[in-house]
Amino acid sequence: MAALYDACGGPVYRLALRLCRDRQEAEDLTHDVFLRYWQQDRYDPSRGPVLAFLLLLTRSMALNRLQQRQNRWRLVQRWSSQLFATAVPSPHEQAETDDLARRVKVALESIPANQRQVLELAYYEGLSQSAIGAQLQLPLGTVKTRSRQGLIRLRELLIDFRSEP
Repeated sequence: MAALYDACGGPVYRLALRLCRDRQEAEDLTHDVFLRYWQQDRYDPSRGPVLAFLLLLTRSMALNRLQQRQNRWRLVQRWSSQLFATAVPSPHEQAETDDLARRVKVALESIPANQRQVLELAYYEGLSQSAIGAQLQLPLGTVKTRSRQGLIRLRELLIDFRSEP
């Protein structure tokens, strides 16, 4: 193996450097090419010289690494755009949000108090319907009915504020 590395290491490294454009990456790739050659033993002498096989293996492994790097970069970009979406809303977006908040507040104030209480506990406190029933000492069916009636009434009051048709 040492004799093979001495004979073919230079050309393999140069090709790796040309493809990767980074010395450390080319050294790692060269190491991996010889390691794969040694572990897999797929070289067939009847198909050509060993140097041609090693150069083909280098090219293939370099292209795979570059593809993996591009895939990781795309994944990072996609996640960062989702995690760090526009931090500052535009004045138009802020005005829409403020208007919606005001309208929801007015709509909540206009529904019966028992329905509003159930909806506030569910949506602002994050309680389940059974937890609301336990807290208010109401049967689960009553909590469900009040929640449904409150949501129906809110929908009627806010129907004209849909952002999409």
